[in-house]
Amino acid sequence: MKFKIKEIAELVQAKNDWSKWADVEISSVEFDNRKVSEGSLFIPLQGGARDGHDFVEGAFESHATASLWAENVGSEPKDKPVLVVSDTLQAFQEIAKYYLAKVGAKVVGVTGSNGKTTTKDMLDGVLSQGFKTHKTQGNYNNEIGLPYTILQMATDTEVVVLEMGMTGFGEIEELSLLTTPDVAAITMIGESHLEFLGTRQGIAKAKMEITAGLKQEGLLVAPGFEPLLADLLTATTQQVMTFGLTDTCDVVGTIISENRTNTVFKTNKTAEVELQIPVLGSYNVSNALIAVSVGTYFDLTIEQIVRGLASMNLTQSRTEWLIAKNGAAVLSDVYNANPTAMSLVLDTVSELPVEGKKIAVLADMGELGPDWEVLHKGMADHLDPNRISEVYLFGPMMKSLATSLKEIYPSDRMHHYDLADKEQLALDLEMNLKSDDMVVLKGSNSMKLIEIVERITEK
Repeated sequence: MKFKIKEIAELVQAKNDWSKWADVEISSVEFDNRKVSEGSLFIPLQGGARDGHDFVEGAFESHATASLWAENVGSEPKDKPVLVVSDTLQAFQEIAKYYLAKVGAKVVGVTGSNGKTTTKDMLDGVLSQGFKTHKTQGNYNNEIGLPYTILQMATDTEVVVLEMGMTGFGEIEELSLLTTPDVAAITMIGESHLEFLGTRQGIAKAKMEITAGLKQEGLLVAPGFEPLLADLLTATTQQVMTFGLTDTCDVVGTIISENRTNTVFKTNKTAEVELQIPVLGSYNVSNALIAVSVGTYFDLTIEQIVRGLASMNLTQSRTEWLIAKNGAAVLSDVYNANPTAMSLVLDTVSELPVEGKKIAVLADMGELGPDWEVLHKGMADHLDPNRISEVYLFGPMMKSLATSLKEIYPSDRMHHYDLADKEQLALDLEMNLKSDDMVVLKGSNSMKLIEIVERITEK
């Protein structure tokens, strides 16, 4: 990346006199003052616990070359290369949009209630077989993280895979209009953010906002098994390709075999060729079908698609197999949770073979709105004591599930812990876990089940 301040100043319509710094070069853009270096343009963002303008001086001390400054914050430093703008976040986004157009990379946008990150990883794995790619790192998938992801890509990037997250209406539309995707993908419609969106129908409409900026000649890849999307897909003017494990979809997957760390499947688009993904679960096959669809759209060969799925690099904490200190198998899926995702994981683990017993550690699922109690209780339908021997529940919302499970599980095989009792949960689990057991941990990120994972694995 290389910009001159003149180029940026004109783009963001800087309100101060920047002429004496016009030819100063910018080679990176940062909103975290701890990451700035020589050549950095610092973006002081507002609205957080601390106003980013409090760190402008420190950014310059760390050798930042220039900084933005919001006009509502008072007097900007007069002796430093500072560009005064109406809104620093908006300016940040405009710079990213400009850079994206300058690089000319194709954009693949991914959203959905669950599976966004894994699908992004699969897409990157497949598309990197034929193109120079860049993808969202970590959870940089909002109005700040997405432009930052764009500004981190190399100038020779050919395809950028962007994860788009949200909490409410209008957010994905904003991200879609910012990036104008060539391809947009929706993984699934679950219950994430019911608290803000009201119903699953509302969630479906919010996810469909990804088509707001989708190029007219672009492609929308969507689940063909989701009735809530049916009418919305019919109204879409862009090309639509559906995926799923049923024959009614355009891209159909058929699972051949599955174990803890590997799933083999075929599709109607790849003839008799078998594909493998280094993760378990039918839901991950659905995610892989998105990558197959997009790879086909970009004219990749079957061999490239097969190789890309088999060699993809997965983001940690998403369906990650680990080994406990005593040798037990640990399935860590603790980054986030909603009822659909939790039920899919429980159903999958229920079918896996194990010499010892299977144990589930489940924590509260947030942002479910007024139906949170019913949705937590519903997990009882996916817990069979003949398949999952023991259950550890953590958090006040999981009390509702504990009540339901009392009718199914003996008292010594179903345990509930309040928030203050996490240490006791960890101790009890460690004491009970045997070397030939399997334990799955699933819950919202806010519940910090990762601490239990680290405790039992010394990770």
